Amino acid sequence: MHVLATGTCLPGAAVDNAALAGRFGMNAEWIELFVGTRTRYFGVDLESGERTHSIVDLGTHAARQALDRAGLEPSDIDFLVLATATPDSLMPTSATGIADRLGLNLIPAYQLQSGCSGAISALDVGGRMLDDDRRIGLVIGADLCAKHMVLDRDISGMPPATLVNYMLFGDAAGAMVIAADPTDAVMRIDTVHCVFTGLDSAPGQIIEWFGDADRLSDITAVREDYKAIERRVPGMSVETAGELLRRSSWSADDIDFLLPPQLSGIMTARIRKEMGMDGAREISCVAATGNSGNALAFLQFDSLAGVIEPGNRALAIAIESSRWIRGGITLEGL
Repeated sequence: MHVLATGTCLPGAAVDNAALAGRFGMNAEWIELFVGTRTRYFGVDLESGERTHSIVDLGTHAARQALDRAGLEPSDIDFLVLATATPDSLMPTSATGIADRLGLNLIPAYQLQSGCSGAISALDVGGRMLDDDRRIGLVIGADLCAKHMVLDRDISGMPPATLVNYMLFGDAAGAMVIAADPTDAVMRIDTVHCVFTGLDSAPGQIIEWFGDADRLSDITAVREDYKAIERRVPGMSVETAGELLRRSSWSADDIDFLLPPQLSGIMTARIRKEMGMDGAREISCVAATGNSGNALAFLQFDSLAGVIEPGNRALAIAIESSRWIRGGITLEGL
């Protein structure tokens, strides 16, 4: 699987900790100390509450940028795969919405429902779809927390499992044009690994969805067990890195670029410390973009595409805490 180009979309202007703290009555210094994130982007206007972007908006913009960089037209695309945990609607899928915006028709347009690891799952699916008839595909990751941004909520008595969501997350989309042929490619994806490891384990994050029968219930829409995430994710990252190295027949010293999980600025630093690979250059963005779920890995890939050189090797890991899914890929510069 060869990477022809990448693209990204960050909605609106960056929202720093001072602006976030002022809007919700938090302490700006505490936000940076607790999660280590300085800015993030939202598809909703914090002053008016107006929703400014949708998943289809974000995904379409990122896809068009990737296509432009690859020198391709939408008509050159043979399939589309979207990973998201926050689709605009359950039906129709946001994948078909993006396809429609791009003018695509009569091609597969698949949507994977997942969190951070969905970016890896989507690349796995996309790579397997490349064949003699389907030579070029578009893989997208996007998430949007606008539905959960209750701007007039009193957070004074909010439990940490809910409060943390106002500090951690941001909105974004990223896209990658993949191809079976290496012509004009900037990177090659060598190994893709993504497995469920949550047997008999409680979820680390839950995002509910509501219908007419329960939409007025008092169930909390988003819950986060941040302590469990802090406890489990570093070890899962180390395990995933070891499996990727074994499957690629690489050693840690072979890695030029490390793309660690992007849960938060503080968590990424802890994970990087446990993973070692001190000789590898870190590609991280979460401190500037917030945790944007399925988009994050693609934001990292976009940064990597600008610096990787022929022969360089990179290792990327994405961990999903919803039910403990760990995934990653290895890449080489061309």
